[in-house]
Amino acid sequence: MNEFLCRIFVKDYQNTADPRVRERYGKFAGIVGILSNVLLCAAKILVGFLGGSIAIIADSINNLTDASSSVITLVGFKLASLPEDKEHPYGHARIEYISGMIVSMLIVLVGAELIKSSADKILHPSPVQFSWTMAVVLLLSIAVKIWQALFNIHIGKKIDSLTLAATGADSRNDVIATSAVLAGILADHFLSLQIDGYIGCLVALFILWSGISLVKETVSPLLGEAPDPHLVDAIRDMTLSYDGVLGIHDLVVHNYGPGKIFASLHVEVDADGDLMESHDMVDNIERDLGQKLHIQITCHLDPIRTSDPLVRQMTALAEETAAGIDGISNVHDLRIVKGPTHTNVIFDVAVEPGCKASSEEIRDIFQKAVQKLNPHYYVVINFDRAYIRLD
Repeated sequence: MNEFLCRIFVKDYQNTADPRVRERYGKFAGIVGILSNVLLCAAKILVGFLGGSIAIIADSINNLTDASSSVITLVGFKLASLPEDKEHPYGHARIEYISGMIVSMLIVLVGAELIKSSADKILHPSPVQFSWTMAVVLLLSIAVKIWQALFNIHIGKKIDSLTLAATGADSRNDVIATSAVLAGILADHFLSLQIDGYIGCLVALFILWSGISLVKETVSPLLGEAPDPHLVDAIRDMTLSYDGVLGIHDLVVHNYGPGKIFASLHVEVDADGDLMESHDMVDNIERDLGQKLHIQITCHLDPIRTSDPLVRQMTALAEETAAGIDGISNVHDLRIVKGPTHTNVIFDVAVEPGCKASSEEIRDIFQKAVQKLNPHYYVVINFDRAYIRLD
């Protein structure tokens, strides 16, 4: 059904890589969320006031918050699709994350207010006026929320939207909340257990927990979270598939919002090979990765002298030594500068976040390993940050 609706209401629905199509999906999901949640809120407020149930009213306010979330989602997708300008050369796609954060904070505020109302109902309990209309409304609400969850999660996966995925998860949580409200009303009616205030409090706590979880999810990409491991694997595998590539390192990925991913990568090639051929190969890598992975990537050419036996020997020794140090991702760009009294072995060491060894300790370990081979060899190390593991 969800795919059928997308086919009808989203023009060119299969081309999800197109930012314009992505915006259409976001608008469609936002409109559907506004209409369905407003109707649910109105129905629940009516039966909640008529029956005197704080739990139903709490659940209706949750639906109103969901409708507000859909409005913010709708506006967020519209603003996120704005083109690049002088002040924002990388576009405005991160607005989608900001809109998701605003929605999450609204959910937290609503949850806090509902806790107060539910606590008052616990201190001053009153019976709920049960009716089968009330039960039917809640059952219909559960069914609609199940559909909303499937709908938003489906579209969220389709266009890789964190905001819609979070909205789908929120709808899924609402199913649990409304089911709890219905259980409380039935307990009151059939068992004379006045637990409406307690159920309302549980629903409010659930809303609060959901809002805090969503805040964490939406803030993470704004802070600069690690890239998708599948994207990293695809970049590595596609680049290494070229015959002239000897290795890669120093991959950096910046996420400026959905569909706005920029990356840079160092590509190792044979220093004795044809420079123009290597440059042409790197151009092809940039183009192919850009087209297939929908990213903008820049590759730096790193020449490696593979014909020198001493370079090969030192590279093997450095890699073996690095493997014994926890927190070292790799060594690269090794070269040798010979002098009349000593020889410098120069290379880069990629240090991972959380590495406990200091630069001096790492340098001493490599120095001892090299001088076991020749006491006149000295290491000169440039320390890099290994932001992303490539092994």
